[in-house]
Amino acid sequence: MVRIDAKNLSATEINRRIKDAASSADEIKVVNPQARHNIAVGVLQPCNITIEGSVGYYGASLMDGPEVHIDGNAGWALGENLMSGKITVTKDAGASVAASMRGGEIVVGRNAGARAGISMKGGTLLIGGNAGFLTGFMMQKGRIVVCGDVGDAVGDSMYEGVIYVGGEIGSLGTDAKVEPVSEGELIELWALLEQHGIEDKPRFRKIVSEKKLYHFDKLERLEMSAV
Repeated sequence: MVRIDAKNLSATEINRRIKDAASSADEIKVVNPQARHNIAVGVLQPCNITIEGSVGYYGASLMDGPEVHIDGNAGWALGENLMSGKITVTKDAGASVAASMRGGEIVVGRNAGARAGISMKGGTLLIGGNAGFLTGFMMQKGRIVVCGDVGDAVGDSMYEGVIYVGGEIGSLGTDAKVEPVSEGELIELWALLEQHGIEDKPRFRKIVSEKKLYHFDKLERLEMSAV
């Protein structure tokens, strides 16, 4: 295992040491992160990274392959553009967690801020608590599972993908609708929760796109041609 003490290092130096270690070690531990921004960015080799403490914005972003465990909180855009691998944060995540995520899995132990899963293109985002407004905004693919409540405008302008909500829904966004959840889906979701140590078995509701915004209507086409 490689241990990196980040206390007196810049974000650039922390990332350089993580990438150097990833090429030769399976286990990497970062201590004293002090909520710095842009930690564990652009790591493209499979490895296990443990960060003992909170991170700032863009933590564990632009990654392809690693498994990252953050023992603390994370600022906004945690796991942005994750290609593959897994990110776990034990406490809360800020706004735009899993933005443009393409694959892999992101797990938030407690609550997530606004715009969770914005422009998601694949993978699974699991939130153990509540999520803020515009969850799944412009989502294109993938799966968002919120065990608690979501704020207003959930699923606004989503194209594809699915959002499961275990608690209350503030309001649906434009072009979003609620569909029935099958018993098979519930069993699969409960198995996912159990895998991550969540014992509750919510009767999830399922939010998908109505697909009414896929095309302009006649009035909009006439307006566009007149411009």
